[in-house]
Formats: sequence, structure tokens, C-alpha cells
Amino acid sequence: MSAQGLPMKVPAPGLPTRVRIHEVGARDGLQNEKQTVPTEVKAEFIRRLAVAGLTTIEATSFVHPKWVPQLADAEKLFPLLGDIADVGDVSLPVLVPNERGLDRALALGARSIAVFGSATETFAARNLNRTVDESLAMFEPVVARAKAEGVQVRGYLSMCFGDPWEGAVPVAQVVRVARTLLDLGCDELSLGDTIGVATPGHVTALLTALNEAGVPTSSIGVHFHDTYGQALSNTLAALQHGVTTVDASAGGLGGCPYAKSATGNLATEDLVWMLDGLGIETGVDLAELAATSAWFATLLGRPSPSRTVRALPPPPSSASHKE
Repeated sequence: MSAQGLPMKVPAPGLPTRVRIHEVGARDGLQNEKQTVPTEVKAEFIRRLAVAGLTTIEATSFVHPKWVPQLADAEKLFPLLGDIADVGDVSLPVLVPNERGLDRALALGARSIAVFGSATETFAARNLNRTVDESLAMFEPVVARAKAEGVQVRGYLSMCFGDPWEGAVPVAQVVRVARTLLDLGCDELSLGDTIGVATPGHVTALLTALNEAGVPTSSIGVHFHDTYGQALSNTLAALQHGVTTVDASAGGLGGCPYAKSATGNLATEDLVWMLDGLGIETGVDLAELAATSAWFATLLGRPSPSRTVRALPPPPSSASHKE
């Protein structure tokens, strides 16, 4: 390791030259917190993530406050983020569950949204109170209206590898739902290993099957949880397949409020450490990002779950971020 706390760059053959990190800490991470983070702190967190070089930062969710009270301040938060455009070319996607959520997001000027589906019936029933096909039907007008407004649409697909109630999820089952989301008009799919049970061979098999069903690798992102310590190895398998969009959460925040066995998301810092070492460009300043996550962990009153945040030397007292 260098004096700056950066890995030695040793590229590996057959990998992308650049990866776009889809940062989910401010939405997926915070929705699972027991405590409610003040709106102004959330805005500062997102602002610091942008300063660190992240260009896609999922800001919040327009789900009914009853279901995700930690994100009940979406209408108050989103207007506070207007100055982030001054940081650089930053996209601030928001999650919308239905047409009402889309109305709320569009009213605030959101230009990138996501819908959240399930590959399994049990999770669809518990999370969306619908069958898989009923949830897809609910998304159809949401996606159509968003596209008509020129808004980019991402389709999250959860339980792509395993389900805590149904067990291993057949690849063909995931492919069917993923293909339908793409046919509805989603610009991008995010394949979620919601309970963290995937292994690299399973990842490659699913990506191959999606390609065979006409889903291009360029439209696929991956979203791994680290329950069994497999998130980075699964990410590497996806990169070897040609995937260039990877979801991660600053400091390893998050899990899933509807799946109790789901531990934290892949930590953005751990991902950046690996990508830096492979010589893959991300545009992210690792030291700046780690300092942000350390700051936020202090506010939450616990150490960051990210191994990289814990391993890096603390920032000097003259660091740009001070309380």
C-alpha cells in the first residue's frame, strides 16, 4: 500500500476500463436504519458523496411514509439537493413504487427514477402486496409515463439468486421477470442478490441466460449483499462478463427491511479499493469517500462496516470536511 492509502495498480485482462458506481447509501442504506437521520444531514451526506466523485447517487424514495418512515422526508430533502449539480454531472435517481410516487417525484423535477420488483412470489407478496405479474402490471403505466416525460427508468429486481422463504431461485424465473421489465421500457436492470447468497458461477450463469434471452449486458447492473462475504467475488465475476454498472453503498450501509437475513450492501469503499487495484477508472476519490463514510458512521454512533474505511489511516486534522 502506498503512503496515500491506495492499492498498487495491477490490471487483469478481460475487464472493463471504467465502471460506473450506482451509489445507494442515501436511499437503500438509510431505509434500514432504526434511527431517523435529519434531512439536512442526509443532504450533506449526498453532497459529500458527490464531492468524492460519485456521479450517480440514489437520493431517496417516494414510498408511502408508513412503509419506510426513514425516508418520509423526500419532499423536503429533494429540493435541498439542487446545488449538487454544481459539483459535476451528477444524477440523483429516486425510487417510486407506483403512479402516486411518480407524481410526487415529477413534481419536484426528478429526471431519473427506479421501480422495485421481485423475482419471487413470496417477496412480491410481502413487499408489494401483489403477485409478481400484478406488480409488473402496476409498473407498466409508471414506466410509460416516465419515458414520455423523458425520465430515465431503472428496474430493480430483487431476490435474483435466493429467497429466504423459497430458497434458491431458478435462473429461468429471474430471466422472465427481467425480460418483462426491459420490455416495459426500463433503460437499465439492477439484479439484486437481496440476501447475499450468490456465488460467482451463479452470477455468470444468470448473466449468460439473460444475454441468451436478448438482454444486453450493457443494460445490466449488479447489486450484491455481503452476507456470506461474496459481494466482491460476485462483482468480479460480473465484470469479467462485461458488466460496467455496480451498485454499492457508502460505508456498507443498509440491508433490506423486508428480508431479515439480508445484511449490508457491498461497501462502496471496498468496491473502489478493488477497482483501483485493477486499474479500472471510477472517478471516485477513495480517501474523500472513506472520510465521508467515517463521518457518517460517527453520526450514527457506530463503526463503519466497510473493511476499507476501517483499514485506511484516518484523515489529517486539516481535511476539507470538518464539523
